[in-house]
Amino acid sequence: MKLLVFTEGTILMHAEAVGLARVEIVRQIQERKIAILDYNAHVPIGHAVQKLTTWQCQGAQIVYLTSRTKPDQVESIRNVLKRHGLPEGELFYRHPGESYADVAERVMPELLIEDDCASIGGESEMTYPHIKPAAQARIQSITVPEFGGIDHLPDQLAALLQLGQKGNRDASH
Repeated sequence: MKLLVFTEGTILMHAEAVGLARVEIVRQIQERKIAILDYNAHVPIGHAVQKLTTWQCQGAQIVYLTSRTKPDQVESIRNVLKRHGLPEGELFYRHPGESYADVAERVMPELLIEDDCASIGGESEMTYPHIKPAAQARIQSITVPEFGGIDHLPDQLAALLQLGQKGNRDASH
């Protein structure tokens, strides 16, 4: 099973957000605090490394989708994933003229895990709602609260996929 996991906001956050309430992190993003732009200083949210490793050990192919598009920023996110020990997997990003949906359709995972983009506009900024219906029929989706992490998702791949099959567009705690 191929899992496409969004990076920023879903499994990574800026280091200054550690220990803050979700509402404070969203406020930092909306106020465009300069620290959020230091992509090299991003850190995993909660126990994302352990959760993704658990799924990988069960046979999941983990791949990632970043919001970054500039080569140096993409490389920063790639380095953060590696530095923090997230499972190896290809890091996808949007090429000029591409949307997140285009990338997801190109990658064609069985399951997409992304956050609700609360700090930047909500559903209009998400991936799954913009995927073509034919591709949506093949891609399951789980949406988690932005900066809420993935710790609460099932450890077992079968249960995770079942959650996605139920059309769970809001896998809140």
